[in-house]
Amino acid sequence: MSLISPAIWGRLPRMSTLAWFALGSLAVWAWLLLGQGFFWRTDQRLPSTSWGPARGSASPGPTKGSAWPGPANGTASRRPAHGSAERGDGNGSAERGAVNGSVTHGAVNGSVAHGAVNGSVAHGDAGRWPRVAVVVPARDEAGVLPLSLPSLLAQDYPGVAEVVLVDDGSTDGTGALAVELARRCGGLPLTVVSPGEPEPGWTGKLWALRHGMARARARGPEFLLLTDADIAHEPDSLRLLVAAAVGNELDLVSQMARLRVESPWERLVVPAFVYFFAQLYPFRWINRKRPLATAAAGGCVLLRTETAVAAGLPEVIRQAVIDDVSLARAVRRSGGRIWLGLADRVDSVRPYPGLGELWRMVARSAYAQLRHNPLLLLGTVAGLVLVYLVPPVALVAGLAGGDGPAAWAGGAAWAVMAGTYLPMLRYYRQPWWLAPLLPFTAFLYLLMTVDSAVRHYRGVGAAWKGRTYARPEASPER
Repeated sequence: MSLISPAIWGRLPRMSTLAWFALGSLAVWAWLLLGQGFFWRTDQRLPSTSWGPARGSASPGPTKGSAWPGPANGTASRRPAHGSAERGDGNGSAERGAVNGSVTHGAVNGSVAHGAVNGSVAHGDAGRWPRVAVVVPARDEAGVLPLSLPSLLAQDYPGVAEVVLVDDGSTDGTGALAVELARRCGGLPLTVVSPGEPEPGWTGKLWALRHGMARARARGPEFLLLTDADIAHEPDSLRLLVAAAVGNELDLVSQMARLRVESPWERLVVPAFVYFFAQLYPFRWINRKRPLATAAAGGCVLLRTETAVAAGLPEVIRQAVIDDVSLARAVRRSGGRIWLGLADRVDSVRPYPGLGELWRMVARSAYAQLRHNPLLLLGTVAGLVLVYLVPPVALVAGLAGGDGPAAWAGGAAWAVMAGTYLPMLRYYRQPWWLAPLLPFTAFLYLLMTVDSAVRHYRGVGAAWKGRTYARPEASPER
């Protein structure tokens, strides 16, 4: 029996199909605004801590499971680094090219001249800071390395730290350039290793990380900073990352680097890329004590070494194309605590001057994100149409055709959409008038996703820097 009489139904205004779709889109946006972890807010930055970062202070703070006093930062003069180069045979067993196996600022029989002798540290209270190894996988990165590597070598870290750059089969002299930059710039000790071509079943980046992490673990670091070759760090970046991890007892701390936004296409596409990522993986949900989502940003990941070993990294995710999310899931499965947020002092220097470069960046992994599932692809396309394309179409068509309900529902949904995009535009220091253009950007992403699927079925799959990865076999991270 109907709760509403036919007479009342007859007096209600009839809504067009377009109006119903617009109303559905508005309902989705109401949910996204309030129920999707406030993904649109940009206030998830490095968690505060009383441990460590204050210069010249000795604020105590715990490591995981122990009381660990914070540093009173002393002063020390740093000598220029001279990078060593190692060449592996694929198993990392052969070395040549190293200057007495060390760098002049760096390792002497496994210790570091900038403060460590047989494991002791003489840089003020540097012994109270955990030892860190920075691992940088790099393939044909000579174009960006002069803008990124010096920033890592110049880290103002009170403890012992070193940089391991893995030259992943570069043909543009990346490894030699890294050594030259270390000689020229000084700073932290640098080691360059080359693991050879990946074994079957490995993606190139994870193969490089495997050898870099193994090389770094030989020195016994408590933390590994995994960062891409196009990522530049402010001088205090490492110190703040470690302080956040130690002070908040976190096993993985990841920051989404601020991507470059200089060209017109970068301004249109890049902020939306981060906005869509946050919508898919709301940072608040990830950072809860009882998390509702899991993800990381591969450009900047600080990881406890013991956690990496416990999680079996990177071997358990060796086939992953979307390696950062897979890595975070492996850490979570092993019981680790994760934090992910936006960066203030970590930036990508890689240029994407035209739409073609941005298109390839998105298309290489979009279908992998959908697990190469045609049904998920259809659902994604339908969702993008409903959520992003229906509102402007309903507003324009409603106004043109006198369909009031379609116009107001479409206009309201478009307004909510643009409003949620404004914080991300402010974070990227972009003008507000880009917010109403989000439907057009979403349409581009829809086409990129479809193109990613087409590439997959044509056999070119996830192509990156001369390598193409077919669909992986079922693996634990999935």
